[in-house]
Amino acid sequence: MALNKIIGANSFSLSFIIMRSMLNSTSTNMKNLILTLALVASANAATERETVAATILAEARGEGEAGMYAVACVIQKRAITRKLSAEKVCLQKMQFSCNNNGVQTSLLKTPQAEYALRLADSLAKLELSYAGNATHYHTKSVSPKWAKNQKPVKVIGNHIFYKL
Repeated sequence: MALNKIIGANSFSLSFIIMRSMLNSTSTNMKNLILTLALVASANAATERETVAATILAEARGEGEAGMYAVACVIQKRAITRKLSAEKVCLQKMQFSCNNNGVQTSLLKTPQAEYALRLADSLAKLELSYAGNATHYHTKSVSPKWAKNQKPVKVIGNHIFYKL
């Protein structure tokens, strides 16, 4: 993998730069270990596009295009209101339970992945009102504490959407 593709291309960039700078002052075995760890980390890191698409897939691939579009709308709405990148929104702790243990990039091999990747590419063009300008949602099968006494703005498939 080319160095310019590693640096600046993913969330492991800073770690890679730090490890790379350590190479000047460490033993050969440690240098090899650092290089291996850096390359493995960068190879396993999802791009922003992949992170968003995998989140959409993990949260709503069973809901068809309508459900995936709605989840993409929530990601974009949160990105706007929180002034964060879509990737950072997807990776915030305890926000999208599918990412609590890391991004499920294996979902990018599912039949629905092409549509999810297109959504990830066009977040800024989504019609957020489709999901009622929602910032939160949950499935019908759960009743999270945060939803108590909240009025849903939309129900799409098995998801209930809220604007908090």
